[in-house]
Amino acid sequence: MMRERFTTIASRLLDEDPRTAVVLADISTDAFKDAALAHPDRVVNVGIREQLLVGVTGGLALAGLRPIAHTFASFLVERGFEQIKLDLNHQGVGAVLVSIGASYDRAGAGRTHQAPGDVALLDTLPGWTVHVPGHPDEAELLLRSGVAEDGLVYLRLSEQTNARAQPVRPGGFLTVREGRTGPVLLAVGPLLDTVLEATEGLDATVLYAATIRPFDAAGLRAATADRPAPEVVLVEPYLAGTSAGFAAEALADRPHRLLSLGVRREELRRYGTMADHIRAHGLDAASVRQRVAAFAAAGAR
Repeated sequence: MMRERFTTIASRLLDEDPRTAVVLADISTDAFKDAALAHPDRVVNVGIREQLLVGVTGGLALAGLRPIAHTFASFLVERGFEQIKLDLNHQGVGAVLVSIGASYDRAGAGRTHQAPGDVALLDTLPGWTVHVPGHPDEAELLLRSGVAEDGLVYLRLSEQTNARAQPVRPGGFLTVREGRTGPVLLAVGPLLDTVLEATEGLDATVLYAATIRPFDAAGLRAATADRPAPEVVLVEPYLAGTSAGFAAEALADRPHRLLSLGVRREELRRYGTMADHIRAHGLDAASVRQRVAAFAAAGAR
């Protein structure tokens, strides 16, 4: 699980790097119990005060530390957004925000624990690197990378994972499957296995992104270079259309068609499970295949 890998590696980073700090808001405190005893000055639990969580993170960054702030995405990014804007961006300091819960991992907890709009919200602020790993090994690599740098980093963890880690590097898209003339699909994070299953036997190119910001415009252009009017399908595990503007800008000088798949804008007013929400938003393999086929067929008319 990504969450367990995160707490393990973050605890090791506290041992390895005296600049590292971890700020919590009552979430995952048990996992950091030993680390808090070993580093009481660099593991801070502010309680259920998410705005304070980000404010303390900004203060530690101003003091020269490299803080990691952690809680559910809905509490970290949505509830703490004003503090992200003011205490991090406006102050010109860096930090690593690590969320769990993703769009609907804890569907049974209701809307309060769902955050399909988190990446779109961070897109309103400049300078953020956004990692969306699809496997615990990728989460570890991207966490270590984020702590080692000095900028603003958001690491979005999920309970949905791919079967195997990909040889990702922070930044560029990875070509996982090459087609000839068919659509180019960009699978983000934990949706890679779904996209590979959905496109099995189809003439399609599949790109993989474990880092979605900055958007690898050069990678998308290279993957579509041999297509005079490329068809591009974005498959993202958060709000549909979040990266549409970035993809359109990358191909602005070329005729192209674009389909954005992701969490629907309409709220799903049922609890259910993560799997129920995946199906309801059309992000299961059968639904993705059907929507991609319809998109390609419409372009052939």
